[in-house]
Amino acid sequence: MKSAIVTPERTNDVRTRDRVSRLLLERGPLTAVDLATLLGMSSAGVRRHLDALLAQGRVDERESPARANRGPGRPARRYALSEQGRAGFPHAYDDLALAALRHIAASEGAEAVARFTAERVAGLEERCRDAMDTAAADGPEHPLARAEALAEALTREGYAASASAIAAGGQLCQHHCPVAHVAAEFPQLCEAETQVIGRLVGTHVQRLATIAHGDGVCTTYIPPTPPSRPHRRTSI
Repeated sequence: MKSAIVTPERTNDVRTRDRVSRLLLERGPLTAVDLATLLGMSSAGVRRHLDALLAQGRVDERESPARANRGPGRPARRYALSEQGRAGFPHAYDDLALAALRHIAASEGAEAVARFTAERVAGLEERCRDAMDTAAADGPEHPLARAEALAEALTREGYAASASAIAAGGQLCQHHCPVAHVAAEFPQLCEAETQVIGRLVGTHVQRLATIAHGDGVCTTYIPPTPPSRPHRRTSI
């Protein structure tokens, strides 16, 4: 049997398609023009790689949402990672972890699952808080400013996160979820993670979408006005 010959051109194609996949993971759905700009390539070159990724089932194609100020012509097509494409990135939990949670739920009940998830996110919260404090010794006090620092910390944890301001506040987006396969069956993980985000940004937040429930990105809404700061206890 003859072995496949790996040419430099083929290796470069694989690397470029991995870069395309990484951009779609980190930034969400993008057009071929967006990708060409980010990669420093021609639109035609990017479309060749997108066609290959579509054929492999790693990317889905969709129409861009309608905009009032869009000019004449066909709407631009946007590309997003498919479930198969996401599966190519590391996940923190495997089938053994899922089986373990099922056993906990069956033998000890939902409260035991809730305790487990709280313990799991406690480590994440501590690491993110340390990273945020390191980034700014005094720590940004406004929730939106803290969300930006949190996004950087979550990205280092594998969540490919970003934060942005919107008209009615701000939002934290996680374009990858290392525990999506487990959270799809045990939403307690998402609930515990949302509570962690609220504590770290310093205000009540609302989870609008999750990858575990089939959305393209985990989106958390952050109110525009920070709550009043609680008085700290002083030692007597």
